Amino acid sequence: MRRILLLGAAIAAICVAPGVSQAQVFGQWSSAEPVAMNTHLAGAYLSFTGSEAALLGQLRLSFYPNIDFGFQGGLGRVDVARDTRTSVKLGGDLKGLVMRHSESNPMDLSLGAAIGIETAEDFTLLGVGPSIVASRHVVLANQQVLVPYVGASLLFSRVDQKNVNVTDLSLPLRFGAEYRANAGVSVVAELGVAVSDAIRDDLKFTLGANFPF
Repeated sequence: MRRILLLGAAIAAICVAPGVSQAQVFGQWSSAEPVAMNTHLAGAYLSFTGSEAALLGQLRLSFYPNIDFGFQGGLGRVDVARDTRTSVKLGGDLKGLVMRHSESNPMDLSLGAAIGIETAEDFTLLGVGPSIVASRHVVLANQQVLVPYVGASLLFSRVDQKNVNVTDLSLPLRFGAEYRANAGVSVVAELGVAVSDAIRDDLKFTLGANFPF
């Protein structure tokens, strides 16, 4: 009898648990190096998880050396309680460079924090937390540049779905690369992996382009 009750409780928990998206606070999609002071970077991206497809944009700018700010927004089609809905995404982040790649340092390293919110009918997902990103410039034979990077966040999340509230603390990881074909455009590919995340999908793939100006 006890086993039957435990099985029933487990099934009920699965049924009411939110099945939502993203493997990170959305944002950055770039290396650890901030944009130069008084310059900007715009970007456009497509991201996919097991329960969502999203179109996102980003603007990054800097008013102080080695520190930049990012603002993100976009639309997604997300599966919520077996229904597909259109969601609105808004986010922001900042990062500061604490180590620059040189003969004595093997990589660029930045620290920062991010916040992101996604909302749809009867559904709100909030994520906030600190982040760290490491990257390194690799000059290719054709003098173009490849910048592989890896990032991690300590993410606090809260989801509200049809009067059901769930909070979680997780460690999302980002593995990506930025291919800078020329000074005016770079292509970005990124894989997000959710570690110990009870709310989000395990994997997220993002493909897009950055346009410094």
